[in-house]
Amino acid sequence: MVREFLAAALGAAPEVELDAVCTNGKELQSAVRSCHPQVVITDIRMPPSRTDEGIQIATELRETDREIGVIVLSQYAEPAYALSLFEHGTGRRAYLLKERIRDRAELIDAIRPVANGGAVIDPLIVDVLIQARSRVADSRLSELTPRERELLAEIAAGKSNAAIASSLFLTKRGVEKHVNSILSKLGLPESEDVSRRVMATLIYLSEEETGL
Repeated sequence: MVREFLAAALGAAPEVELDAVCTNGKELQSAVRSCHPQVVITDIRMPPSRTDEGIQIATELRETDREIGVIVLSQYAEPAYALSLFEHGTGRRAYLLKERIRDRAELIDAIRPVANGGAVIDPLIVDVLIQARSRVADSRLSELTPRERELLAEIAAGKSNAAIASSLFLTKRGVEKHVNSILSKLGLPESEDVSRRVMATLIYLSEEETGL
């Protein structure tokens, strides 16, 4: 339905020349090679895999034809996909929510700057990214060094100090020092009722799940 709406809306726009309408990632790649459009409008998920074909195609075009703009449409505000889209530069890229393109004028307003080398990002995506970055900044895990985070991941996997020492090529005493530092930075005092290692694991898993 979205594809049919877009085709009808753009086909009726005098300032837009619609080169092709595609139903899957392979068709889109073929159309890009044959038509060499100024701008590609694509969903993130397309057949056959329905994963992130739109992002993959945008990434490929950074290498094969940097002059082709890509507007990626998404049903939801997914910051990870937005970061992937803009990872290698924002020029000629746009990330929009489908709910924002019901008005043809809004879509044209996105196509024009992307065709001219600019970028467009849905305001809601910006809000989500700012919130996610704020969570990361406030995270207790941010206090840990990269080595301590690596060691905490081993704790979360249920490994003993001896197993961690063997896995990370540390002495057992070195592991103990890291563990004590981690527990201290996470604000986990000694307790007879709750294992600090279990609490540290829960913090790690909860914050890794919500992080970018």
